Amino acid sequence: MSEQPSIFDILGPIMIGPSSSHTAGASRIGSIARQLLHDEPKKAFITLYNSFAKTHKGHGTDKAIVGGILGFGPDDERIRNAHELAKQQGLEWEFKFRGDFVKFHSNTARVKLIGKNGSSVEVVGASLGGGRIRIQEIEGFAVNFTAQSHTLVIIAEDIPGSIQHISGAVAEKGVNIANMFVSRNENMANMVLELDQELDEATLKKVHDFSWVKFARLVSPMTEHSSRYEK
Repeated sequence: MSEQPSIFDILGPIMIGPSSSHTAGASRIGSIARQLLHDEPKKAFITLYNSFAKTHKGHGTDKAIVGGILGFGPDDERIRNAHELAKQQGLEWEFKFRGDFVKFHSNTARVKLIGKNGSSVEVVGASLGGGRIRIQEIEGFAVNFTAQSHTLVIIAEDIPGSIQHISGAVAEKGVNIANMFVSRNENMANMVLELDQELDEATLKKVHDFSWVKFARLVSPMTEHSSRYEK
């Protein structure tokens, strides 16, 4: 069943640029990649697919996604000067383009970030229109979330009882898990937990400190009409 659009999907978000798909959505994909990196980005390798690849300059997709990586929201005026500001902050970036790639949605970007402290992450996201996005891949794992709620992303060894331990740590804080998505790759598993409430840093650290957890990150939802993320 397809998702029913809200009034904001129809009218579009407050944003910089001519297209909610090509600018607002692109900036949000970049922003999610930054949150998952959990570090100050030093290098960005960006591949734009399909419509993104063909119309990126006219619609400002290239500036929007770099702006998102810098932490700018879709209505942040600084997006107009994202390339110059990125240079000032020491962020290096490289774009590649694939105009016809039937595997992906028409507005899809792959973002690989390397942080100043050596961390890295690779994310694939699609812009669905009206500023909505869907994250489809993290570190090679298939995922499926929209970043419209607080989201816990985990990569861990695929051991018995791992889901119980993680869900138990979240439940101890009285936080409800609205949705869970699990995918596997050889001996590793990826878990995405969409939460009804914000998860505190202490619980995130508890999850991260499980010996079999290799990656644990929180993604905060973005407000419809602000350049800041909800905290």
